[in-house]
Amino acid sequence: MKATIERATLLKGLSHVQSVVERRNTIPILSNVLIDAQPGGTLRLMATDLDLQIDETIAAAIDQPGATTISAHTLFDIVRKLPEGSQVELSAAEGRIVVTAGRARFTLSTLPRDDFPVIAEGELPTTFELPAETLKQIIDKTRFAISTEETRYYLNGIFLHVSDESTPVLKAAATDGHRLARVTVARPDGAESMPDVIIPRKCVAELRKLLDEVDGSVGVSLSNSKIRFDLGQAILTSKLIDGTFPDYSRVIPTGNDKILKIDPRSFMEGVDRVSTIATEKTRAVKLGLERDKIILSVTSPENGAAAEEVPGDYAAQPFEIGFNSRYLMDILGQIEGDLVEVHLADAAAPTLIRENDKSPALYVLMPMRV
Repeated sequence: MKATIERATLLKGLSHVQSVVERRNTIPILSNVLIDAQPGGTLRLMATDLDLQIDETIAAAIDQPGATTISAHTLFDIVRKLPEGSQVELSAAEGRIVVTAGRARFTLSTLPRDDFPVIAEGELPTTFELPAETLKQIIDKTRFAISTEETRYYLNGIFLHVSDESTPVLKAAATDGHRLARVTVARPDGAESMPDVIIPRKCVAELRKLLDEVDGSVGVSLSNSKIRFDLGQAILTSKLIDGTFPDYSRVIPTGNDKILKIDPRSFMEGVDRVSTIATEKTRAVKLGLERDKIILSVTSPENGAAAEEVPGDYAAQPFEIGFNSRYLMDILGQIEGDLVEVHLADAAAPTLIRENDKSPALYVLMPMRV
């Protein structure tokens, strides 16, 4: 195998694939990236952790087609440190690859391409397209609520499902048991009979990185166990989480009649200021709701007390409720408009937060005792 490629092009491709590769691997081949020089001027880069696979095609001058595998992180670090604008020559033979750029020359050991595992996709009967912007919105507004608790593995991802309401919709939801985020978008053509799927957290993170370089639409193909995203130059394939996502619609409150309307920025900044003295363990902030104002307060046995008054539109009965300040700020950080609606019932009931009833995103936050 022999190929010549511009450093910037190779670096961009390697930055995508190497992030899939785990730093510590008991199986040596999984530390490697597959480099396949194909006739016709394309270089294929591929990496996998057996659950997630990325396959990227980039332009290169191919002198001799062939394929090999090499340590992903080592090659990425080498290319990253090469001079800008340099041409990188990759030449592989007899268990070695020589990387040359200008006066620099590296000789690295390789493993045979035949040992490299490829995720077998099988049939992917459901196929549809989503604009890259829509997919970004779905991820950005839900992923902060994905659970990191390994015992509840079925919450370690974004739940995607279709629903027939007044108009057919596609819903994405994530929860960790303390908070819930849900985004609703129009159902794309082809998604009618799609199975309910849970996209793993790592796949969501890699997909979000790749979406920054996609302008148009993303092709989505899926079955009960696998999902594939076609992003033009890159194809991301992932196993899905084999589990049942809880019926989250039951925790979305419908009768919360105490409504607070407030500027999300000033609300978030106030919560951030008073929670400076909150203990790392509880992060509890108390909201005292009174007519057209909220008194934010934190009491910490170690640090003392803090309070701040924030103006807001509130006309219901005064009462107090506590929240985890970080969870509250995570949700407020997703609100793009100048006004957020906080629908409350009492100090122990789930609270609904949204921009308005037309907003595609909706959040539920469980209160805390303070």
